[in-house]
Amino acid sequence: MDEAPIPEGQAPLVRYLKWLVTTLTVTMIAGFIVLVSVVVMRFNAAGTVPLPETIALPAGTEASAITRGPDWLGVVTTDGRILIYGLDGTTLRQEITVAPAE
Repeated sequence: MDEAPIPEGQAPLVRYLKWLVTTLTVTMIAGFIVLVSVVVMRFNAAGTVPLPETIALPAGTEASAITRGPDWLGVVTTDGRILIYGLDGTTLRQEITVAPAE
């Protein structure tokens, strides 16, 4: 494909813009590679404690959400409670009832 003729005096500006676009492209590619690398390293980090195979919920309780703290597991139930367990998933440490604001 033939390039359109560049008006006189604008050739340095066009070269500068091509250089800027190339630099931006390289920077974006490098940034994307760094982000992917950080995510992969974070997921493969040593010392992470996996969730237990089972969590001993009280009878008739259904889990809505689960979160993990440094040394505890939090289970939000569909009946409006938060159950705090040890990392083993069987030791119930605390039960919090969530009530609507008055």
